[in-house]
Amino acid sequence: MSETVVFSQLSRKFIDENDATPDQAQQVVYYSLAIGHHLGVIDCLEAALSCPWQAYLAWIATLEEGSTARRKMEGVPKYGEIVIDSNHVTMLANAFDKALARQTPEQQAWSKTMLSMLHDIHQESAIYLMVRRLRD
Repeated sequence: MSETVVFSQLSRKFIDENDATPDQAQQVVYYSLAIGHHLGVIDCLEAALSCPWQAYLAWIATLEEGSTARRKMEGVPKYGEIVIDSNHVTMLANAFDKALARQTPEQQAWSKTMLSMLHDIHQESAIYLMVRRLRD
């Protein structure tokens, strides 16, 4: 059985419309979306980064021991998944940037991808990452 960790990034959202929404109700849907309610909104996530389980553990071990960033990333082994959103951008970006000097070339490539995804979230706060442990 192989295990991987997959980072999926929000790529788009759409409204699940099995039935046509009456014109009078359409404005309510738009208003609800504008204020952040998710009435029938489906998030589409795309895999943006994948790494083998043991390699993931070695990668996050390069983050400063006891740091908030490391505890956040240790949520994957502890809970099976974590969400990374705009609240985590600065903390994680600083930690992964600082860790680059002690990482292998493969880990550096993952960190640079992670930094790019964090930059995307910084630019558009609606974007988030779902990080999951997958077992085949």
